[in-house]
Amino acid sequence: MKDLKHLYYFEKLLEDANNDLVRQAKAEGRLALGYTCYHMPEVLLNLDGCFSVRLRAPRTGSMEIATYYMSNATCEYARALLERGLEGGYKFLDAMAGVDVCECMNRGMENMELLGVSDPEKKGFFWCNLDSPCSDDEDCVAHLREQLSRKILKPLHENYGIDVSDAAIRKAVERHNEICRLITEIGNFRKLNNPTITGYEFHILTLATYVCPKDLVVEKLRETLEELKTREPDPKKKFRAKVVVVGSEIDDPELISLIEDSGALVVADRFCYGSFPGRQEIVLTEDEDALTQVCRNYLQTTLCVRHCAQHKVQKRLDFAAELARDYHADGIIYEQIKFCTYWSYERALASHVMHNEYNIPTLSIDRPYMSRTSGQLRTRVQAFVESIEIKKIKAKKNREVK
Repeated sequence: MKDLKHLYYFEKLLEDANNDLVRQAKAEGRLALGYTCYHMPEVLLNLDGCFSVRLRAPRTGSMEIATYYMSNATCEYARALLERGLEGGYKFLDAMAGVDVCECMNRGMENMELLGVSDPEKKGFFWCNLDSPCSDDEDCVAHLREQLSRKILKPLHENYGIDVSDAAIRKAVERHNEICRLITEIGNFRKLNNPTITGYEFHILTLATYVCPKDLVVEKLRETLEELKTREPDPKKKFRAKVVVVGSEIDDPELISLIEDSGALVVADRFCYGSFPGRQEIVLTEDEDALTQVCRNYLQTTLCVRHCAQHKVQKRLDFAAELARDYHADGIIYEQIKFCTYWSYERALASHVMHNEYNIPTLSIDRPYMSRTSGQLRTRVQAFVESIEIKKIKAKKNREVK
């Protein structure tokens, strides 16, 4: 296929947490608010005068210092963020909004605060560690609302003078929804028999909306959507199977590239930093205040494995199967970063259930934070693709016999 006009532009933005658009927004006097998790509602970090930056550590190399503070048996994502913070990579931030979701991120954020990775010259800087509920009932909604009011909105208003009114939140939701509509429409091209956008390209675009000021990428996203409407697919398919990738945090597009180079086109991304969930519109009504509705939306739509109530577990399984059906996938790849406590349980359970109860071919893998050079991972994906092809051949023969 012809290269997307703005793909290189978006790729360059992902090479540094403090990228060109972040620096542009900072030069305009806006606040950069870092966060790490879906449970921190990003829409509340995009009020007028602010923009959210979901933290990454691109081009991570050694993590020796972070490993000293956190041990080598902890999540590499958390360690990579700590290492980057200690290198001074997050001093551009004006606040850090963490979430009490897992022990590794808790420890990483605690070390960042204790070791002083923020800029001491920023007198209004504040740290936050939300106590996020483990389910989605109305008591949980009320608890999250109180946490966000006290730990995010109050210091934003008192330290920086940010308007945190109901009207301001509704305005931020409108801007958020525009990005969601664009990403959803772009993602729908993956449902085609021969998709006109690759999983790697889609992941690049989606990631950019998490780590850049949204208003500064929206125009190029619009242009990309129009470009895709007339983009011609390759005459001959370059993939041998379609897969849904489900699992823990992926902010490294090279992992998606590795999977696709192994013959599996990624047509849906149900992982942290992907579009499911995260790039679906938030529908607000006038019957209730916006903050409560935002809290309810995030708790009800999250697919995080931290939510261990039975209905949430079943929802995750059903949703993965639904994605495989809607995006015409041949299989599912369940992945986790090494030492991720929550996903180590979910991956073992779900990979078994998907294969035995939903009859969907499933590959289960664990991986390092940066996977681009993993020959073992490449071999496993290639073998999975071959197993899917063999299954198709056998099914065709059985139909012919009948």
